[in-house]
Amino acid sequence: MVDETLIKELKEMREKGPSKPSDALKMYEFVKQMVDESEDLKEELEDIDAMVVQLVVTDADFKYWVKLGDGTVGYGEGAGEDPSVTMSATGATWAGLSSGEMDSTSAYMSGDLVIDGNLQDAIAYGEILAIAMEEGAQYFE
Repeated sequence: MVDETLIKELKEMREKGPSKPSDALKMYEFVKQMVDESEDLKEELEDIDAMVVQLVVTDADFKYWVKLGDGTVGYGEGAGEDPSVTMSATGATWAGLSSGEMDSTSAYMSGDLVIDGNLQDAIAYGEILAIAMEEGAQYFE
């Protein structure tokens, strides 16, 4: 079961927008908790090899990492160990991507989202997040 306090915090962030870059880590906690709720998400995570995605908020000097695969989700602040892909954007771009106001492909094509490394891992990362958000939409209605 996804923690109700976390749901409340995420709802507030949707309404007001994130107040600091580290607020993004709450979304990954939601995804981590969703693994136990969603068979589709669990299957997707079991079907891929473990990868580390490094995310950088360029205008806030903030970075965090997400590890996906082998049936699990992990995350943390700072530099990830041996990331296969690094994605960099401003806080406003990350906020637009997480709210759905901005499309990742458009952000990438316009240069607002910079991707270095394995593009397939970046795509898989996006697909996993999309599944988690779709499966978890019930909590935000």
